[in-house]
Amino acid sequence: RDAKGQYLFDLLCHHLNLLEKDYFGIRFVDPDKQRHWLEFTKSVVKQLRSQPPFTMCFRVKFYPADPAALKEEITRYLVFLQIKRDLYHGRLLCKTSDAALLAAYILQAEIGDYDSGKHPEGYSSKFQFFPKHSEKLERKIAEIHKTELSGQTPATSELNFLRKAQTLETYGVDPHPCKDVSGNAAFLAFTPFGFVVLQGNKRVHFIKWNEVTKLKFEGKTFYLYVSQKEEKKIILTYFAPTPEACKHLWKCGIENQAFYKLEKSSQVRTVSSSNLFFKGSRFRYSGRVAKEVMESSAKIKREPPEIHRAGMVPSRSCPSITHGPRLSSVPRTRRRAVHISIMEGLESLRDSAHSTPVRSSSHGDTFLPHVRSSRTDSNERVAVIADEAYSPADSVLPTPVAEHSLELMLLSRQINGATCSIEEEKESEVSTPTATEVEALGGELRALCQGHGGPEEEQVNKFVLSVLRLLLVTMGLLFVLLLLLIILTESDLDIAFFRDIRQTPEFEQFHYQYFCPLRRWFACKIRSVVSLLIDT
Repeated sequence: RDAKGQYLFDLLCHHLNLLEKDYFGIRFVDPDKQRHWLEFTKSVVKQLRSQPPFTMCFRVKFYPADPAALKEEITRYLVFLQIKRDLYHGRLLCKTSDAALLAAYILQAEIGDYDSGKHPEGYSSKFQFFPKHSEKLERKIAEIHKTELSGQTPATSELNFLRKAQTLETYGVDPHPCKDVSGNAAFLAFTPFGFVVLQGNKRVHFIKWNEVTKLKFEGKTFYLYVSQKEEKKIILTYFAPTPEACKHLWKCGIENQAFYKLEKSSQVRTVSSSNLFFKGSRFRYSGRVAKEVMESSAKIKREPPEIHRAGMVPSRSCPSITHGPRLSSVPRTRRRAVHISIMEGLESLRDSAHSTPVRSSSHGDTFLPHVRSSRTDSNERVAVIADEAYSPADSVLPTPVAEHSLELMLLSRQINGATCSIEEEKESEVSTPTATEVEALGGELRALCQGHGGPEEEQVNKFVLSVLRLLLVTMGLLFVLLLLLIILTESDLDIAFFRDIRQTPEFEQFHYQYFCPLRRWFACKIRSVVSLLIDT
């Protein structure tokens, strides 16, 4: 019960025979469905507020900037499993051509070379690489697997997969759902190269780590201070769903910035959330930084450990051929039962829902999840995902955020003055609302915005709370000073600290010239009031 997180993590890495362990971490979800990284310097039991049995997940916490440069194959394999999972959950966005190549690498690593006797027509459809994909993409995957990857070992296929994934813009993205100052949904993420903001399926902001000067949060508001060339300073403001989600976002940012930006772990400093007086959070990254990890990895000299690809880590994100049909083809009423049978229990179902998929609209040739289920594959846009597959009401999302339909999202951008791209306009033509519907939707959206309160109202509320907090802190300090003064003047406590203060000339002068007359005046007034009450 007294074991710290470091003990549990070291035990796990020893079980996996993993030496390059600084890239990984243990994630858990509290009863409020908020994700957390297990802190290694604190007790495990004190961090978990839920009731046993506890569910914790081994995850990549810091994605390596160059996964191909990892020293050991076991490390590359575990990173490969994580990125394969990211691809399935819609975090790793890519074009359809890149998606087919990545899926073919997975196929080669899973089943080896193509064999017409073992692999009948449509064999690639038995794998679930993405949330949902078309038959054309499945044929493209099988074609690449048959003709281009023959002879590659699982290790080589995984290495090629990592090299390709590294070139994508969303490599290493662990999305945090937020809203910008206009109320538009956005996803914030930290990558090996900097801070990323995604809206829809577009990367609207990318800020290098050396340009990030400060991270702070207050309540549900997250602030990012940026200093770019020509002394240009920017402050980006976003609103998290809950204060706990905002604090988790802030801590993740502090850790990622320290890991990727600093040269030595000795440069790590304790960071405060910069709130008024004593309110706020203090946090310090406790691990090694990326440069130190790479230097330590170069010194590893041992026989490569044996890797059990079939059984060491269950392929949760990509069921193998023996696991039956794709989940996307199973009716919704049976999907969870099938999922539980595959994952061997409810705990695995909860675990598989710990990701936060990027829900967005399709743009041309880009491969990504889609929020509407009524689309067809006739125009070869293969990136389609139904609401029923990733609904915040159904899944155990750790950081839930209010989700609206695509029409509301597009309408909100039009109301706020933002123009939709050509691809978005084409997408919306399929189900373009009428003028009456637009007016009704606009009214609902404005009512929704009024219900949640605009940025101005939130700023006023924050100012009022800051003033109240200042008054409370001031009154508390005055009360403590008064209590200390009474103890010094009226008590007979013979403590060295109090005795030294009483013997100072300044305190004696204050006691006899100011405090004693003031006490006699208060006593006289109290006696007068008491006698008046008795007479009446």
